[in-house]
Amino acid sequence: MDIATISLVLLIALMLLLAIGMPLGFASAILAVLVLVMRFEPELLLAPWTFGEGMLTGRFGSGPLNILAQKVYGTLTSYVLISIPLFIFMAALLERSGIAKDMYDSLNVWLSRTRGGIAIVTSIMAVIMAAMSGIIGGEVVLLGLIALPQMLRLGYDQNLAIGTICASGSLGTMIPPSIVLIIYGLITETSIVALFTAAFVPGFMLASFIITYIVIRTQLNPSLAPLPPADPNDPPTPEKTKLFFAFLSILGAGFTAALFLRAAFFTLTGQNEVREGVDPIALGQPEHVWQTGIALAIFLGLIFFAFGRTRSARAWGMGKGLVAPIVVIGVVMGSIYGGISGITEAAAMGVVAVFLLSVFRGEASFDLVWDSLMRTLKSTGTIIWVTIGAAALAGAYTIAGGPTYVANLIVQSDLPTMGILLVMMLILLIMGAFMDWVGIVLLIIPVFLPIVQRLPIEEIGVFGTLDPRYLSVWFGVLFCMNMQVSFLSPPFGPAAFYLKSVAPPHISLTDIFRGFLPFIGIQICALSVLLLWPPIIEVLLD
Repeated sequence: MDIATISLVLLIALMLLLAIGMPLGFASAILAVLVLVMRFEPELLLAPWTFGEGMLTGRFGSGPLNILAQKVYGTLTSYVLISIPLFIFMAALLERSGIAKDMYDSLNVWLSRTRGGIAIVTSIMAVIMAAMSGIIGGEVVLLGLIALPQMLRLGYDQNLAIGTICASGSLGTMIPPSIVLIIYGLITETSIVALFTAAFVPGFMLASFIITYIVIRTQLNPSLAPLPPADPNDPPTPEKTKLFFAFLSILGAGFTAALFLRAAFFTLTGQNEVREGVDPIALGQPEHVWQTGIALAIFLGLIFFAFGRTRSARAWGMGKGLVAPIVVIGVVMGSIYGGISGITEAAAMGVVAVFLLSVFRGEASFDLVWDSLMRTLKSTGTIIWVTIGAAALAGAYTIAGGPTYVANLIVQSDLPTMGILLVMMLILLIMGAFMDWVGIVLLIIPVFLPIVQRLPIEEIGVFGTLDPRYLSVWFGVLFCMNMQVSFLSPPFGPAAFYLKSVAPPHISLTDIFRGFLPFIGIQICALSVLLLWPPIIEVLLD
């Protein structure tokens, strides 16, 4: 059977199976078998009694089946894949401990008298949580439990509250350590560290777009976000500013003290001796001892003399809820970019850090660990089954010659380069409204990426030229930004169902999707920036 007919049958069958509610993993696995049969032994469809006489059934363990088995096995045995359950476990521990709630309370203290402050706090908290774990569902649920009741109680517009929680809660798609980026890097053999680095600026750009929208919208229409009643214990704005800088000084002192002890340790033990052909230890050389010592002395001077002990103690009490999240982010991202460990090891270190913080805070318990493990098992099981099915279908379609057929079809369509990219983005947006992102990255990316790699690099984007070395990195970040939209896209936007599970009964799914509309527009604006200005991903790479 020709590949054009197989592609049409595959598309129709996939839509039908998803429409009747079949899980994506099973639908993909069934269609993988169908593709192989249609391509290599179509006689089985009309004459099943011929089983054992064709290319597939006559030689088990060889031919297309062997190639397919190797592809699925290679995907499932990748070392990086271990990081996914570890990041999920870390997110589950964070959700069930009091770390996230204390972080929210601390952020709320600083922005309590700002118009739309609680919505802004929610967005900032989402960014911090995304940088800790990269899990989307847990963030939306947690923000729905903590922030939604408070915003509704204070009279915030329901659509603004819903949109802020779900749009901000899905930032884990873009901001490292994103699981979407990990799967993309695994499937396309792209450096995950490069993907993480490239996604920082676009991810924080999207977060800034959301916060800017909240600020402008609430300033233009103050009734959307009434200010809370004045708290007599709340310091005036000038004093709060001094308290904030005092807290920053405390954080700076703690950070420089850690660097000072590190440099002193390497110097006293002689481990930082410069050797030919060996990179010197970063921030661990003898000169760093006195440099960090001077910086530490400056911060201590600010704490005890410029701000004073009383103000600094009050500042610590107001902001200490932010310390634990900062430590977790430092452990995870610091170990990756500091060259201490890889992605998988960093995820494990993050789990240990969160658990130790829970022990230190007196929140660790058997129930905490058990519930987190059960949630990890369920989430990981879902991802793995989808991965198996989608990897099988992608492999079968590749063996059948599907990617080459689709690539030739698109390249020969006489569309300009930007036109081809826009068509791809539209397909991804449509698929994202109906399919899970795991299936999309496994099914669509192996088809689209080779096409993008064949396009003239100088015609990609409008402003600036993309470095050819970072083409697959840019497309990965672009894909993740697209998937960011899919989390809010009706009819199957998962963020809506996550929030509905914890929202008050009077908030319907229709209300939730209505609150998404302006934030979907914001996401599409960020996607457009990334599409028109590809060099934005190179800001931290070069």
